Amino acid sequence: MNVFNITQIVENDLCIGCGLCAALCPQGVLEMRWNRHGEYNPVAIAECTTECGLCLKVCPFADHEENEDTIGKELYADVPGISHRPEAGYSLASYVGYSDKHRPTSASGGMATWLLETLLTEGIVDHVICTAPTGDPECLFSFRVFDTPEGVRTGAGSAYYPVEMSEVISHILDHPGRYAITGLPCFIKAIRLAQQRNKKLRERVVVTVGLTCGQLKSRHFTEYIAALAGVRGKVTAVRHRGKSKDQPASNFHFSFTTEDGEESRIFWKEGIAEAWVNRWFTPNACNYCDDVFAECADVTCMDAWLPGYSGDSRGSNLVLVRSPLLQDLIAEGVRRKEVNLDPIHVDKVVQSQAGVIASKRQHLAHRLYNAQKENGRVPDKRVPPKKLMNPITVSEISLKDQMQISSRMNWSLGSDSNVESFRRTLKPLIKKLNNVNQVKRTMQLPILSIRYIQRRIRSARHE
Repeated sequence: MNVFNITQIVENDLCIGCGLCAALCPQGVLEMRWNRHGEYNPVAIAECTTECGLCLKVCPFADHEENEDTIGKELYADVPGISHRPEAGYSLASYVGYSDKHRPTSASGGMATWLLETLLTEGIVDHVICTAPTGDPECLFSFRVFDTPEGVRTGAGSAYYPVEMSEVISHILDHPGRYAITGLPCFIKAIRLAQQRNKKLRERVVVTVGLTCGQLKSRHFTEYIAALAGVRGKVTAVRHRGKSKDQPASNFHFSFTTEDGEESRIFWKEGIAEAWVNRWFTPNACNYCDDVFAECADVTCMDAWLPGYSGDSRGSNLVLVRSPLLQDLIAEGVRRKEVNLDPIHVDKVVQSQAGVIASKRQHLAHRLYNAQKENGRVPDKRVPPKKLMNPITVSEISLKDQMQISSRMNWSLGSDSNVESFRRTLKPLIKKLNNVNQVKRTMQLPILSIRYIQRRIRSARHE
């Protein structure tokens, strides 16, 4: 019998591995497992006899009448004082700052951890669900249910590693209470789709905390960076966003611990950046995502990648608030001096993610155009298919897409024991992209010079 999300989503390489389908399948015929690319996919462990289609209805990458705009409108449009921007969705307030208490152990300013802890201590929720390390070499991170602030703190920091929600969603369905849950944009969207169809989830998930996202990574990404750092032996723990006092926040490091107790460290500029920005080990579904700011979440936290903040090694957050409940909670935290937050215009929040917005809007439009031309059918997104005319941008998109495909295939085929062997498969594409970037920089020089002269003229007039 037909399991809709496998035939329509998994077999078309559009699954992001969130796990909502497995959690909500009425017959329990789906189970989340690793695929050969180091990503989670549902697999059928028994025959589907009803074909109810619920698995497809809660999938964030299936074609629905609902999207981030319609879901956001239903949730937040009637909130007094709220505004809307196409790039960021609804916003009631936006802030920049940090939590002194949580900043040292967090990836940036510690605001997500402070929010989750405060929701517990104020009695707004009974349980918090977030990602935390496991110590298991075969699955380094997973979603966990915590009932204490101490437990929540174990989940502080970023996890550039696949996780899935089937077990924790099943826990919510089996255990009454009020839950707060964190997630990336597609995961929060899946929860909202599920809430529309499941009363228990509607009543029990009372707060959603979103995180901005440019792309997910497979488990092979962590394996590759560990090998690049010279790690030998099985990794039992990894910190994906370590801070160094002598480095800006943007040059963070990954640190690895093996089962033998050996520790290794590698910085962003030492090879992590190359793999990240060139979309190595990125699931194909990420090519068809148009949500940067977790538009379906009650509040979204992100790094403050803005001048004046990104150079601070301690890290800072931007916080985009949509829920009056969360706005009141934050205002009280400011009043009590538990957090150091200043209002910031939503335009600045959008500016902080300019590169990701370009990828999820203009680049997405071009990918949809190519997919439509090749297959005749494309995922239904808020961005219409459109051919980009800038040959430099088109070449950049094409080369990164080729590297994305090559990295997923070649590491999976067993070259993981030799980083140099793996990199040789990508070397021709890296060389071509370097040439494209050199042309781009050359073309930008006259524009930058003109802008510099204009600034000097304006400055002279004011003196």
